[in-house]
Parts: sequence; C-alpha cells; structure tokens
Amino acid sequence: MLLAALLAPGAYAQELEPRAYSNLPVGMNFLLVGFAKSEGSLSTAPALQIEDAELDIDTGLLAYARALNLWGNSGKVDVILPYSHLEGSALVSGVPRERDVSGYGDPRVRLSMNFYGAPALTMAEYPAYEHDLVIGASVQVAIPMGQYSSDRLINIGSNRWGIKTDVGFSKAFDKVTADFTVGATIFTDNDDFFGGQRLEQRPVYSTQVNLSYDFGENVWAALGYTYYFGGRTTVEGDTKDDELGNSRVGFTLSLPIDRNYSFKFNASKGVVTRFGTGFDVVGFLIQYRWGGGLSSGN
Repeated sequence: MLLAALLAPGAYAQELEPRAYSNLPVGMNFLLVGFAKSEGSLSTAPALQIEDAELDIDTGLLAYARALNLWGNSGKVDVILPYSHLEGSALVSGVPRERDVSGYGDPRVRLSMNFYGAPALTMAEYPAYEHDLVIGASVQVAIPMGQYSSDRLINIGSNRWGIKTDVGFSKAFDKVTADFTVGATIFTDNDDFFGGQRLEQRPVYSTQVNLSYDFGENVWAALGYTYYFGGRTTVEGDTKDDELGNSRVGFTLSLPIDRNYSFKFNASKGVVTRFGTGFDVVGFLIQYRWGGGLSSGN
C-alpha cells in the first residue's frame, strides 16, 4: 500500500500499486514510513528544454490510511506526505547545469471505494470473507504545497493541482490475484512556470496490470506493468511535441513482522520512454496497523 508515492516527484501517473482494491476490516488504521532511491534520466521534453539529465532522488514518506464503511461498501482514505532530496546535472538549452535541492513534495489525499464484491466488514466478520471479483474506484488529489522555484526547470513540487481518478478490477484465482486498473490524471495550469510562463498539460491516461501470489501467512509477491500516454504540454500558447507513450514494470514483496507490523519492498524500472522520465526505483515501507478490533486478539 502506498509504495507508489515513492516514485520521482510528480510521477503519480506512472504508479504501480498491486492489491489497491483489496478489502480491509472497517476501522483499521495504518501508519507508514518509507524510503526510496530513484536514479535515471529525464528525457528531452520540449516543454522543459532539458537534455541528458541524470538525477538521483532520495524520497522519504510518511502516510496514514483508514478503512471505511461507505454506504455498506468497504473504502479507504489515505494521506501521503513525501520529502525528497534531488541532485543531478543536465543540459538546459544547451548549457550544463547542476541541481541540488531538498524539500517537501506535493501532499496527496485519496478516497477509494469498492462498490462490488467487497462489503464493509468488521474484524469479527472478516475471516469468513472470500475475495472473488472486486470492482472499485478512487480519486486522489495532489495539493501544490511542495518545494517550487519558478527560476528552475526541475523542482520537487509541481505548483499546480493534480487529480487522478481510477477504476479497478480485482479477481482472485485461488492463490493468484489479478488486478487491472484504468485511470486518468488531469492538471490545473502552472501560471508560474520557468520565468513566469504559463504551462498547460493535457490529461495523462494510464493502464496497469498486477499479478500477485499469496504464499500464506500474509506473505505475498506481485509483478506489475503499466502503460501511460497523453499529457502533451503547451507553454505560452505553443503546443509541444512531447506526448507521452511510456511503460514501466515493477515487483513488490510483502512480509509480515508480527500482527501489527509488516515490511514491503518495491522495485520498478522504465521499459519504454518516449518523453518524460526513464528511471529506476528501489524502495521499502514499514507499516504499523491498529484498530478495527485488532487489539482484541482477532
């Protein structure tokens, strides 16, 4: 859960998140602390005037999530606060530049709801639940509160709102669970883009498939693939030839430590990059859960 937020700043259209629409006992809380390291290149997007960018990004994460009862269906709300250190070099309009900056990324708030196949259950009812076909949807909002400087092309924050909507399908086949998600991310304009210009961006559309295997005792692993496209930009009325057509693959491993704590490892790699980001990410999360009847020994 939430390992997706450890991607490079602003890359939330590219996320891989297996089991995003699994059922959880109502009232259960999750506190997560994580870290990820990203290394790679930022390709030559005309809107950014950048070439040969090589960036190292270290991101820390603090997040909270709570399972909800939404009109009899299971749901979840989560809040994510990332903090990143970014350093690297690039050619900006043909001139070598270096960047070394730390700061908060844009916080994100998400509400998700399973509206078929995953009813709201108490902890006492949950053991009798069997995952079959689950259909759900979510809305995530990125709030423009992160570090941003209009005299720099590369920043940790984005200085604009982002809204990502998803519809997800999850089907269990014994120990294997297959997830399929389609989504779209829309952006408000950045009125203070590099030197006070106006940056507009069309929606970014995404699809992803994840296959996870349950080894028992709450141990599971997943392989995922995502493809995202669209997102052409316009700067001061000049539409750029920078439409995305990118894909990534990823791996996730979840290991319980005890009844309250679990550990998650994640790695992802860019496969095809037309424009945007081509980078590799390795990260981990420590998750603590409580509430919803867990403390009673259920």
